[in-house]
Amino acid sequence: MNFKLIAPATALRIALGLMATLAGLDKFFNLLADWPAYVAPAAAELLPVSVTTVMHIVGLVEFGVGLTILVFRPNLGAYVASAWLLLVAANLVLGGRLDVAVRDVVLSVAAFTLARLEEVRLGSTDQVRERIRQRGTITA
Repeated sequence: MNFKLIAPATALRIALGLMATLAGLDKFFNLLADWPAYVAPAAAELLPVSVTTVMHIVGLVEFGVGLTILVFRPNLGAYVASAWLLLVAANLVLGGRLDVAVRDVVLSVAAFTLARLEEVRLGSTDQVRERIRQRGTITA
């Protein structure tokens, strides 16, 4: 990966990872927002469980995605976050919260960008490993 891209990729990884992790945790405490209020009424009617229960499940997913971005597989977590944010945006459009939906679409694009940057980074790591394997040693 181009050296100039490492800092932006790291910033995206930390920001998106922390956002997902903290938002996921907050689904249990409602300190940042009244999360159940963001579920579109049309969607709430279709749910087999309470909106609060759904928000707890959403919180677990978001927490897991955040940890995946931060610790385990950033590219995989970022792809999941990108798709997840588009689904959240669709729910927000159904509920008439267009301003927040636009923000989530932009965050989805940021997550997709992170996923691609991480793939580029992994690709260059794989190339280094391949060169080491072929030569048996590292040469300058």
